[in-house]
Amino acid sequence: MRTILIEPTENPKVMKFVADYNLIPGSLELDRNSDISEIPMAQELFNYPFVEKIFITANFVAVAKQDTVEWEHVAESLKNVIEDELLANPRIYLQKKKELYQIYAEMTPNPNVMKFVSNKLLMEGFVEVKSREQAEGVPLAQAIFKEFDFAKEVFISDNFVAVTRDNSVEWHQVMMSVRALIAEYLQNGGEISSIEAQKHENPVEKIINRDYTADEQKISDILNEYVAPAVENDGGKISLMEYDQENKTAKMLLQGACSGCPSSTATLKNGIENILKQFVPDLVEKVEAVNG
Repeated sequence: MRTILIEPTENPKVMKFVADYNLIPGSLELDRNSDISEIPMAQELFNYPFVEKIFITANFVAVAKQDTVEWEHVAESLKNVIEDELLANPRIYLQKKKELYQIYAEMTPNPNVMKFVSNKLLMEGFVEVKSREQAEGVPLAQAIFKEFDFAKEVFISDNFVAVTRDNSVEWHQVMMSVRALIAEYLQNGGEISSIEAQKHENPVEKIINRDYTADEQKISDILNEYVAPAVENDGGKISLMEYDQENKTAKMLLQGACSGCPSSTATLKNGIENILKQFVPDLVEKVEAVNG
């Protein structure tokens, strides 16, 4: 509770309500014709019909009343209103509610990669930072690299940040610190990325600057429908990068947690290769990984 002192003034119509800190830079003079939509204290004080004007400056609120009431009957009530309103909005103006980011950590199939998931969308598409030198234009990645020497790569997509560590630490030692930094950075309104995010629909087009052939599009459609959701849920991304029609080999671009993951080869062989053989046996007999 903010403590307010009541001080009379030389003007018998005006009473000062003094706080123990500066309320506002400059000053405000308000009457019943003023715009007080962003000043909850004034709204509450003007609910009293005898309040004519309100003056706020430095560390006090001065209230001018009509002659219909005496201060001894109303000063304490106004004091209580001011104390309550300063508790809710210490700087007078209505405080905008900060967007609360809740971040939780989630393991991925790659033991070196931890996925930090937000309850809010971070970006449309994805940005991959493969090293500290490539972090320019991605302030969130720069903040992670600056704070944590063990951070090697940062992959930001949709509602999560996937961080790759080196072998100097284990995740159980640093997971909470990384989670706290990301949550605080987002909560304080930090910029995530100033560079254009790559789109999920066809990131390969940016890499090799060409459209899919009809056969490649069939393979890509199967990947998008049956494989991509599970891979993205693990903090990674998979795309068809190249198709060798003669050898019936599909080469996959692995990004995020998938890149360099020890289990990615097994996933390709046991999962994705089998799926493609099942749906397009005339097109695919083998799959290969290309780490992004």
